[in-house]
Amino acid sequence: MNYGNLFKYWRTILVVAEMSIRQQFSDAFIIFTIIFQPMMIAVLALFMLQGKGADYAMFVVIGSGLTGLWSSLLFVSGNSINVERWIGTLETLVGMPTPFDVIVFGKNLANVFQSLLSMVASYTLAAFLFGYSLSITQPLLFFVTLFLSMFAFICFGLTIAPVFVMYRSVQQWQNAMEFPVYILCGFLFPIAMLPGWLTPISYLLPPYWAAIALHGTSTAMMPFNQVAFAWGMMLLFSIVDLIIASQLFKIMLYKARVDATLEVD
Repeated sequence: MNYGNLFKYWRTILVVAEMSIRQQFSDAFIIFTIIFQPMMIAVLALFMLQGKGADYAMFVVIGSGLTGLWSSLLFVSGNSINVERWIGTLETLVGMPTPFDVIVFGKNLANVFQSLLSMVASYTLAAFLFGYSLSITQPLLFFVTLFLSMFAFICFGLTIAPVFVMYRSVQQWQNAMEFPVYILCGFLFPIAMLPGWLTPISYLLPPYWAAIALHGTSTAMMPFNQVAFAWGMMLLFSIVDLIIASQLFKIMLYKARVDATLEVD
């Protein structure tokens, strides 16, 4: 699909997102992933940082929310196509006039949107359980960053989903991909604490640029030129991910429609 024409399918995207949210809120695993796991991470981090001040607490709030966002992207968005394969609806969906990647885009939008609950839950914990008075110091820049971060995560998810369904050996590493990204992207502590040779890997991960921009705009610890640079990197990676995803979906659709090799083992 030509992603430049994505706005043509906005109604479809919103309907798919709504249906996905309705279905997923009855799934205990998803509720644990997007709410309870980030809350547990936030509690541990806030307990260790007691007395350090509101800026540290806000860093934890954003970081724990990002852990929920990444986990949701990895496990829910990553399996968004596999779920259709498991329940036997993949063949029907790929045969519809609506481009299949539009449907997956809507599912990813739902996953990313509902993962924002992680930040709300962490904020609630910090404000009430630990007595922090938290405020976003640059609200306009923060919400622009949040919007760009959501778009970058959705585009990143579009590359993960077809890979997991076509190359099942890669999916075997799914669990192992969760915590390394927490560390490499600086969700809960700066990557400056990591060995220098890991830094280039962090720069190649879209969630890293989302993390530093969200951390920076929530605490006013980053000048605007650096925030703008992070925005540019997120947009760049989003475009690259969309290009890669378009090719991956072509291969996947060929396997589904012509080779018929995506059936459940």
